[in-house]
Amino acid sequence: MKKLLFVSLILLGTLTQTYGQAVLGEKVPNFSTLDQDGKKWTLKSNLKKNEYLVIYFYPAAFTGGCTAQACSYRDQKAEFASVGASVAGVSGDAPETLQLFALEHSLNFPMLADESGELASIFGVPHGEGGTINREIKGASLDLTRGTTIQRWTFILDNTGTLIYKDTEVDASGDSSKVLEFLSSL
Repeated sequence: MKKLLFVSLILLGTLTQTYGQAVLGEKVPNFSTLDQDGKKWTLKSNLKKNEYLVIYFYPAAFTGGCTAQACSYRDQKAEFASVGASVAGVSGDAPETLQLFALEHSLNFPMLADESGELASIFGVPHGEGGTINREIKGASLDLTRGTTIQRWTFILDNTGTLIYKDTEVDASGDSSKVLEFLSSL
């Protein structure tokens, strides 16, 4: 009886970890979350805006690598548009923190809040405990809390929602150029 219970728990754990994870060549399930302005952002409606959608996950706003990555995407926005792509960044930060981050760095694309790690789970991105960091923003010392810390992974979806690119070993500073190179080859 104990052995059956143990095997059942292992099987349940395996199913929980793999259920719903995005797979190359398959459609990603629709989801909604809040953007940096606290507005509802839905995958399905944003897929229709361009030929491709780049979704990159990053650990935390206002940290070195995450800022470099976001600013690279910002600086290459016109190049992404020229290949028919739009970009969205996802972290475990609250919308209010993401709004500060977007304003501080003049980010010109949606920053999406995934405080529970639900979006990370859909894509199979590892995530763990959140945390708090203190940053000085416009002369004020602020404690910025995130619900979860998400690993740095990048995905590209076509306009039907099919996953066509997955990078699990992302270099923050070179990510946007690598993604742009891939999109330019299509």
